[in-house]
Formats: sequence, structure tokens, C-alpha cells
Amino acid sequence: MNVAIVGGGWAGMAAAVRAALDGHAVTVFEAARTLGGRARALAATLPDGTPVTLDNGQHILIGAYTDTLRLMRTVGVDPDTALLRLPLALGFPDGTGLALPDLPTPLDALAGILGARGWQWRDKLALLRTAHRWQRDGFACAAHTTVADLCGPLTPRLRDEFIEPLCVSALNTPAVRASGQVFLRVLQDALFGPRGGSNLLLPRTDLGTLFPEPAACWLAQHGGRVRTGCRIRHVQREAAGWRLVGDALPEDAPPVFDRVILAISATNSAQALVESSKFATEIESGHMLGWAASAQALGFEAITTVYTWQPGARLSRPMLALRSTPSAPAQFVFDRGQLGGPVGLLAWVVSASQGEREALQTAVLAQGAAQLGLTNLQPVQTVVEKRATFACTPGLQRPPHAIVPGLWACGDHCEGPYPATLEGAVRSGWAAMA
Repeated sequence: MNVAIVGGGWAGMAAAVRAALDGHAVTVFEAARTLGGRARALAATLPDGTPVTLDNGQHILIGAYTDTLRLMRTVGVDPDTALLRLPLALGFPDGTGLALPDLPTPLDALAGILGARGWQWRDKLALLRTAHRWQRDGFACAAHTTVADLCGPLTPRLRDEFIEPLCVSALNTPAVRASGQVFLRVLQDALFGPRGGSNLLLPRTDLGTLFPEPAACWLAQHGGRVRTGCRIRHVQREAAGWRLVGDALPEDAPPVFDRVILAISATNSAQALVESSKFATEIESGHMLGWAASAQALGFEAITTVYTWQPGARLSRPMLALRSTPSAPAQFVFDRGQLGGPVGLLAWVVSASQGEREALQTAVLAQGAAQLGLTNLQPVQTVVEKRATFACTPGLQRPPHAIVPGLWACGDHCEGPYPATLEGAVRSGWAAMA
């Protein structure tokens, strides 16, 4: 087939790689000048004038992201070099918290819980009993169950210092509103899957060079094409296939395609389909508008990443958990100096963030001084992704991959077992070329 991928993010590039592996002719159209979508590189400047490459949000992977790791290897990226692998640790600056040893599953979780610093025996026993019940029930719960409901038997310390940061980092949705079923699926894969599934994989390079850019080079070597700066506004059915209508389309682009995959955000996909429905048959128009309505019904959560600089600043670990409150909003801080960046560069992550950029930045600077003693932090750049992920709530109905024959969609917002993560995006892209 002649395949068009609209969008050069992680889902779109995963779909493009699979299409090329299956022997199809592939063209990727990306509206921006850079690849990666909501996980891309970002140019910035340190306060001393030194140029630095950041990301539009600090991301992590885990060992259970098997499809992402496989595709990275396919396009020539060595995960062992590009990612720093660490046993799961949700440790706070004072040394308390959970840290799993390097043991087979589930022995690593058992040993980590029993050895958690700062937890009393009633905390540990409550978590072990609850985790055993989750495993006994096959990591399944009623569709309406929230993570807060699921974790009702746990102690307040566990809910505040373990479940809440774990939930908001995995689902980007507070526990009181997050889907218990999706949370259990992530826990099952991470803590009860193959050895190393719970490991944290911290990028040592920017997100563009972690997968999207190497994927583009790989595609070029396998006959595919990637065209940036090309915005597709809608598609039209013709006798020979699908025609793309947009801005700055290259002259060498095929006139029609056998399959088109919308690998853009849920909002942009819905807008494109509403416009495309005007040129479709009545039946196809109904399917397009139905898909668009499903996408438009999604709620969204923001993620804010505050990059700061303090010469010589170094954390005790590459990643630390923080005690988050409304006035101290960051849940995690990353030492980019230990991840290949300049020493003194830190990334503070506020998942499910609320409020304006300046207020969040000011609060994070104060939090750094109060919780880590970093009193000379200078802001470098604060990135607010207002629609970073969909709100992963109980019983959520996500739009399907198939729209009408020959027209598909992919992205972490499409139906699937995972929340809005890099793994969810990659799996969705792979599924869209099934």
C-alpha cells in the first residue's frame, strides 16, 4: 500500500516503521519543523548564555515498555546507552521512601516494601495485604473504581507518599479521579511481569534523538519519506484512494493514498474529521463525526516542567520524589547533570498541574529551597503542556483506531490498556497498521 501518516510524534513514527517493515511505501507529514509531538526536543539557553537542549516535558520510561524498547532497537538506538536503568525508587530527599532491589519479580517488590525507610510495620503489612488481594483478583476491578477507592485499605502515609505520586506519574490523574483498572494494569506489568519491568529508564539524551529522529533516518534508508512543515487539514475520498488537503504539501507527494493514519492529537484529529465529513458519503460522514465526538468528549490534564539552574547543584540520585502540596506542586525532580546534561540543571515535574505558568514556577523555586536547600535556583524555562494527556478516569471510552475503511487513527488517546504514556503511543501506532 501507499500509506500516509499524518503526524510525526511517537505514535506516528511507530506506525511508519511498521508500515515500512511490512513493505509499504510510507510518507510522514508533520506540521511542525521538529519530530516528536508532545515528547520532543526543545532549544533553550542557560542563564550564563550556554545553549542547551531540553525537552518539552521531562519523561521517563520503565522496563515494562517492551514495544518502545523493541522499536528503539529496530531503528538503531541502543536502550542500554540512551537510557539510564535504575531499580524503581520513590525516595524523598530525607532518605525515606520505597526502593526496590535488583531481584526477580515479585521478590523485588516484597523486599522493597519490607525494607522501605520511614514506613511503619502497619504501613508495610497493609500494602502487602492489599497487593496480595489485587494479585488474587487478577488485577481487575469494577469499571467505576477509582485508584482512591482501590487503595482505601492503605494507611494515610502510603496513600500520600506512595500511591499518589505513583498514580500521578503513571496516569497523570489524581488518585481520587484516576481509573483503578488502568492503574492495576500498569502495576501488573511493572511489578509482576518479567524481571526489570519496574526499572526506571531515564533518558540520557533529548527525546527527539531517543526515537523520532532515528526513526526518520531509518525510514529514509528503507524508502520512506518524512516531510516536516506540512499541515494536513482534512482528507477526501476519491476513486483511487484518499487525497490529503493541507498547506505546503511537497510536489513529490503521491496524489492519493491507500491508507491514511491520523497520528495527531485527539483534538486535531477531531477537527480534521469534522472537516473531512463534509466531503464524505453519508455513512462515512457518520463514522467520522462519531469518532470526532468520542475524541471531543475526552478530558485532559496538564503537565508542567520547570527547568532550573544552580551552578554545582547535584542531587543524591538522578530522580527524587518530593512531598507535594498545593503550595509545593512538584512531585518529582530530575538531575539532568547526572543524565548527560550540564551540571546544575534540574527538571521539576508537576503532573496534573493547575494554575498559571509564572505562579507554578515561583512555587517550584520556593519548594526547591524548602525541601532541598537550593536557595540560588534560577529559572531556565518553564514548559506547560495544557493537554499533555487525557484524564484517565474510570470507565473512559476512548476512540477506536479504525474510523472508516482506509482511514485510521493512532495516539495514546486511542483505545488500549495503557494510559497516556510513550508506550501507549507506540503500541497504538503499531496497532494502526495491523
